[in-house]
This record gives sequence, C-alpha cells and structure tokens, in this order.
Amino acid sequence: MADEYKSFGDFFKQLRKKKKITLREFCIQAQADPANISRLERGAMPPPQDKDILERYAKAIGIKIGSDDWYTFFDLAAAGRGMIPKDLMSDSEVVKKLPAFFRTLRGQKPTEEEMLKLVDKIKKS
Repeated sequence: MADEYKSFGDFFKQLRKKKKITLREFCIQAQADPANISRLERGAMPPPQDKDILERYAKAIGIKIGSDDWYTFFDLAAAGRGMIPKDLMSDSEVVKKLPAFFRTLRGQKPTEEEMLKLVDKIKKS
C-alpha cells in the first residue's frame, strides 16, 4: 500500500478521509493542532519523529497495531524524515545487508555472496 502514496502526509490524509474522520474530529481525538495537521497532510511539515505521537495519531485514525496500514504509517513517517525505521535498525542482520540493498537501489550490482545472504535472510523472515 505504501507504493500508492507519495508521502506520509498523503497517506495520512487519504486514510483519514477513507475512514470519514474530519480534520477537526481527528485533532480532538489525537489532541493535535489543526494547523499543524493540515501542514503535515500537505507536506509542508515533516512527519513527527516521536513514536508516542505517531502512535496517538495512528490510534485516532483507527489503524490496528501490526496491520499493513500500521507499518505503512510508520515506514512513511521514517522515510519522510530521511530515516530507516528503528525496528529494522535494531536487527543487526538487516543492518549488515543494507549496503548491498542500497547499491541495488542505485543500480549497482551487489556481490553474489551479498545476494545469497540477502535471499537467505528473506527466506527466514
């Protein structure tokens, strides 16, 4: 689902609208400032970095913990801040594979050994 959205703000707004929650209703439920949420949805403000704020927003929109929308919400928030999600960074095996992944994204071919390790990690997931 993350591929369908350009940004965290776009995903946030579309999900809020899909659930028929007005901006004001969301802000009351999430204890958030309407002006800041409007800027967030338009991409004029970066996603929150604080996990507690993100969880409060997710709950106010009705995102179920562990759902695809939950991970999309947090992944897009991290990407919108130029970060790799913390749960991935806490897995040392994943961190070891990141250089090969980054090279692949840049169109550079990883070594055969790196590819085999990456495939093995994916199979074990």
